[in-house]
Amino acid sequence: MKMRNHTAVTEFLLMGLSHTKGLENVLFVFFLAFYLLTLLGNLLILLAILISSNLHTPMYFFLGNLAVFDIFFPSVSSPKLMFYLMGQSRTISYQGCASQVFFYHFLGCTECFLYTVMAYDRFAAICHPLRYTVIMNHSVCTIMTLGTWMGSCLHASVLTFLIFKSPYCGPNEVGHLFCDIPVVLPLACADTSLAQTVSFTNVGVVSLTCFLLILTYTCIVISILKISSSEGRRRAFSTCSAHLTSILLFYGPVVFIYLRPASSPWLDSVVPVLNNIITPSLNPLIYALRNRDVKLALRKALIPGVHSCGA
Repeated sequence: MKMRNHTAVTEFLLMGLSHTKGLENVLFVFFLAFYLLTLLGNLLILLAILISSNLHTPMYFFLGNLAVFDIFFPSVSSPKLMFYLMGQSRTISYQGCASQVFFYHFLGCTECFLYTVMAYDRFAAICHPLRYTVIMNHSVCTIMTLGTWMGSCLHASVLTFLIFKSPYCGPNEVGHLFCDIPVVLPLACADTSLAQTVSFTNVGVVSLTCFLLILTYTCIVISILKISSSEGRRRAFSTCSAHLTSILLFYGPVVFIYLRPASSPWLDSVVPVLNNIITPSLNPLIYALRNRDVKLALRKALIPGVHSCGA
């Protein structure tokens, strides 16, 4: 309550993408299509994992978690985005803006940590196959998943507190599709150096984790090359390449937005669209269409009798 008494701003105005006046209908169809594709694709992955006993393994447990977060991640901003593209109000309340910042970074950071956990799972499966069931037992998977949630919640809570403890007394125009640190923090009417330093440091730690994750894949590739069976090598490379593709699509925009020295208002608006709306819709395509087990599980669920046809 004390934080609210220090600010005269009760709502923010989302300005959206620059240089897109008159394209609202086109953008609405574009964003709606990707949002629906995200929901449908990730729900299908969850369906396949839940109904197929063959997919009740650590890898698919983490993939199911990723699908859940890929459903919620674009949902933080997409509904509000759809409303103002339809000509509704562009305003968002002070509390709504703070909620967007929190959930955007909570869900985004959770996905970052989840990618790291998934990399460790692949490392254990490929580099230590005989000990895999011991290393990645049910308790370990549960603890690692809860750890990603708790760590991300702490990360997002600290950032949101630091950003919104500053007074906001105008202007209130957010030059973006939704509220985020780079576009909200400059509107504060006080020194924001601490918040800038903490946000830069936190994102830097996550990026360093990504770098170490990629280094882990060096060991994985070496182990894959030692597999005698060509079919075994192909399946291992297929799984790891899908994971690496998702990592690059997710971390690329994050590094570009938060860690580059210069700022470009247009790019600061466009790049988050890739990270927040488009990338979550691609993960089902990357994982499901390249994964024979997931495709078979979906066919069994959606086409009655397919299991009796040997498909």
